[in-house]
Amino acid sequence: MSRLRHRTSTGCTYFVTANSWEKRELFRVSENAEILLDYLLTYRDRGEYLLHEFALMPNHLHVLITPGNECTLERAMQLVKGGSSHAIHMKRGHKMQIWQPGFHEWTVRDLEDYERRRKYMWQNPVIRKLVARPEDWIFSSACGKYRLDEMPARLRPSGAKAPFQSQSVNVGAKAPTP
Repeated sequence: MSRLRHRTSTGCTYFVTANSWEKRELFRVSENAEILLDYLLTYRDRGEYLLHEFALMPNHLHVLITPGNECTLERAMQLVKGGSSHAIHMKRGHKMQIWQPGFHEWTVRDLEDYERRRKYMWQNPVIRKLVARPEDWIFSSACGKYRLDEMPARLRPSGAKAPFQSQSVNVGAKAPTP
C-alpha cells in the first residue's frame, strides 16, 4: 500500500498536527515534553523552518510552520519527530514507539485562517481542562516564554506588524507534570 503524499508548496505556511503513538499521553511527562520542545526550537534556530505558533498537548503536537527554502514540510516534521524520538529513547532507556506515522497538514490560506488555527491551539489546553487560561500552559507558544517567528508577510494586511508574537526566550523551563 502506498503512502499518501502531502501536497506542499515552497513559502506556504501550514497548520500541522502529529499524534503520539496510539494517542498515548507520552508528553504528560515533563521531561519528554521538554525534549520535544528543544528539538522543535533547535531546528527552527538552524533555519529549517519558521515556527509561528505551537501547542504541545499530552498526546499530540500542533504547529503553525513555514518550511525553509531548503526544507520540505515532510523533512521538517521528520527532523522534529525523529530527533525527539531518538533523544527520548536515549534519555529514558527504552525503544517504545513515540509517534504515529505521518501527520496531518492544512495549508493556511489567509489571515483569518491563521488566526483561527492560532486560537484553536491556544485554547486546546483550556478545552482539555489542563489549565484555566491559555498563557498558563507552558508547553505552548501562548505562555509567552518562547521566541517565535513573525506571521508570514503574505498573510498580514499590508503594512501591518505581526500580532501576538512572543519574543522572550526561556527554553527548557522546568514545570510540574500537568
